[in-house]
Amino acid sequence: MSHVLNNVMDDAMCEAELKHRLLKWITQDCERVRALELALQCAKVHSMPQWCLAAGFVRNLVWDRLHGFELSPLNDIDLIYFCPLDISPERDLAIETYLNQLAPELPWSVKNQARMHVRNQDMAYTSCFDAMAYWPELETAVGVSYQVVDVESDTQTKTGTQTCVGMKNYPASYDIEPVAPFGLNSLFALKLSANPKRSLSVFDHRVATKGWLTRYPLLECCRTS
Repeated sequence: MSHVLNNVMDDAMCEAELKHRLLKWITQDCERVRALELALQCAKVHSMPQWCLAAGFVRNLVWDRLHGFELSPLNDIDLIYFCPLDISPERDLAIETYLNQLAPELPWSVKNQARMHVRNQDMAYTSCFDAMAYWPELETAVGVSYQVVDVESDTQTKTGTQTCVGMKNYPASYDIEPVAPFGLNSLFALKLSANPKRSLSVFDHRVATKGWLTRYPLLECCRTS
């Protein structure tokens, strides 16, 4: 029993260490910090209490870092949110339009996960976290959300709080929280894993068309769980 408990504690410590590394890397990239700032502003304006920037926004950052590459351009910023009260595509378009007005140079893509189950022929999702658990690759199902913490008024130290090293004279820190239904281990282990909840043909098609194995040669492709 103690052996099992020790393993659980080791896994928890490993996740905590990986979370710390991820948050450090996020806050060292001011382009990603800016995207998070804009997403937070958008979330307040459009009443999105549950949201995150996910998929390549996090995945590519980790794989770039672990390969020793320069950071890839943000060629797609996936903002996902959960709003079951209005699942119309027009709501997504309105949010995307707002973000494009704030930063037209950034490649925004907005999807309400409360309606994605229809396209994927699943049972209705209950949250962003639940929806991400059905994405084709385990390592794509990672996102980050955050809130701004006023350093002067907040005297408590938060484990997830980092400061963007590239932004000087900025009176705030970033309380960033990962959203990862499968955890962070496989992402940092450089695995590319098929989600058993999705068709393997979908996974194979995405692997073939996205070029991940060519771009990131250290990846290990795992077609079975």
